[in-house]
Amino acid sequence: MSMREVPLVSGEYYHIFSRGNSKQKIFLDDEDRERFLKLLYLCNSKGSINFREDIVRAKINAWDFDKGESIVFIGAWVLMSNHFHLYITTNAKARLPQDNAITVFMQKVLTAYSKYFNAKYHRTGSLFEGKFKSVHINKESQARYLFSYIHLNPLKLIDPKWKERGIMNKRKAINFLESYQWSSYFDYLMILRKENKIINRDKFLNYFQTKKSFQQDIFDWIKIEK
Repeated sequence: MSMREVPLVSGEYYHIFSRGNSKQKIFLDDEDRERFLKLLYLCNSKGSINFREDIVRAKINAWDFDKGESIVFIGAWVLMSNHFHLYITTNAKARLPQDNAITVFMQKVLTAYSKYFNAKYHRTGSLFEGKFKSVHINKESQARYLFSYIHLNPLKLIDPKWKERGIMNKRKAINFLESYQWSSYFDYLMILRKENKIINRDKFLNYFQTKKSFQQDIFDWIKIEK
């Protein structure tokens, strides 16, 4: 097995991301996005979960399933049409006898989702482009920027060139982000929803005491980039 360019060390923080093979779309509708989010929750466990048997045939809501102790902590996430981003660290208390918890978690999520996607769309072969990528986050400035980077990703859907040109209409950008449900942006706005179970805010530095401070910090980064 090949070594990772960025070793995954327990207790450290990482930006994890992956995209579709040949940049193909990995989320074609809301059902796909919902399945991936449920897998982020369900696969975050030492146990092995079979979605069809444990959720579908048992006729229970995935968010109500008792998956046990989490093996990783997620601080932020976003889903785009052909890729996703996570801000993640390991749970030191959930010791695993073999590989790093992040590797175990990601393999479970990507394998389960690939099987679902291939079955649904009658396709074969690899869905994702090689192994997932990782960037070690070891500075506070990196971490704060990553929160903004992840949550601002959806702006490419309304203005693909916003990073080069800057945000021309701040209110339009905020309104769009507040309507885009496929990221943890809603969770930092203190909106109660089932997807709250994915993230563990208390395990990451608490930069944002209020939703106003969260939004202000994000848009301050936009000004710096511009």
